[in-house]
Amino acid sequence: MESSAPFGEGSAIITHWASNPKTHTPLMNEMLMGLVLETLSKNDIRPPVPKLNQQLIKQEVTETWIDWSEIPYTHPSDSSFTFIDLFAGIGGIRIAMQASGGRCVFSSEWDSSAQKTYFSNFGEVPYGDIRNIPKSEIPDHDVLCAGFPCQPFSLAGVSKKNSLGRKHGFEDLTQGTLFFEIKEILREKKPKAFLLENVKNLVSHDNGKTFSIIMQTLEEQLGYVVHWAIVDGANWVPQHRERIYIVGFDPAQINIRKEDILIPLHPENGYRKPKLADFIQPNVKGHTLGNGTWNALLRHRDRHSKKGNGFGFALINTPIADDEVTRTISARYHKDGAEILIEQPGDYPRRLTVHEAMQLQGFDPERFIFPVSRTQAYKQIGNSVVIPAISSTARNIADVLASQSMLEM
Repeated sequence: MESSAPFGEGSAIITHWASNPKTHTPLMNEMLMGLVLETLSKNDIRPPVPKLNQQLIKQEVTETWIDWSEIPYTHPSDSSFTFIDLFAGIGGIRIAMQASGGRCVFSSEWDSSAQKTYFSNFGEVPYGDIRNIPKSEIPDHDVLCAGFPCQPFSLAGVSKKNSLGRKHGFEDLTQGTLFFEIKEILREKKPKAFLLENVKNLVSHDNGKTFSIIMQTLEEQLGYVVHWAIVDGANWVPQHRERIYIVGFDPAQINIRKEDILIPLHPENGYRKPKLADFIQPNVKGHTLGNGTWNALLRHRDRHSKKGNGFGFALINTPIADDEVTRTISARYHKDGAEILIEQPGDYPRRLTVHEAMQLQGFDPERFIFPVSRTQAYKQIGNSVVIPAISSTARNIADVLASQSMLEM
């Protein structure tokens, strides 16, 4: 599969090198390094990094090459561990890991629109197809993070592929094999820990065979101590979103038992869960459903109801109750908004705005940037993670790494 980077794979190389100049950059060679240095030496040509310092320093490359003040989510000033961000989407897991003291040294995401959003927020263009990156060239790191593609394992994906007579899961010779890219990176780089995120249905797919293969690979083939849990984001944000988190540690580097690996199912004491009413705005323009779309939803609901099925749109009534929790927002939300509609007395319901939708996932609408169309923003939000929930697990991983470092001192 060809990379679909908005700036080309060369920009992934340049921005990775610029943000981590002292770390090995995948696919960087002497010829390309020469071109990079030549580019940096010309005031009239700038690589796609905000405010690059044009002063050329050949002897010692430092982090002063980038003006990080223009980037919303910069590297932490005092990082305590390193991580890589695979199948990165728009960086939801990265935000959580950076907030826990991690420094990202490599990212990969093949979707060109998601790459644009990622670049706008982190100053880094992710590499494209991870299958095209030699595993030996990926920088050394402490934690591998991956929200690997869920389509082969999700209920919707399985149903669709069954109806088309197509294979899915580990029988799928395309997406289904992407887990094995993770396996090969773990085998080659042997990080201290990993954090994997996927849909809840991963556990039950193919009568449990898929998950059994994954666990066997992680525990028996690779030797990691592994724990997993189903986490509902509704405990952190007003959105029902169940996902599986899989956390593992290398026992050769981290002294830990399976039962001591913590994956919080609820926030820490002191966390204030936002209410849906906190960010649903009144008198929103431009998001009201048209007559045709609304009537189509009504017909679709009635047709399924007569068949005894449970399909139906989800209408949030106003005023919004304090304990209101929405359905799971999906990547198809832009089509009709059926899973989360806001009542508008005297008018048709409306979709969520992008600012409202992103807060269901825990994104900061005053900080996070979407440089893409509204349609693409909805897709990217629906494909992302509940950041506060991921953050709780990320903090526990960071604590384990820090504790091990203290023991080694």
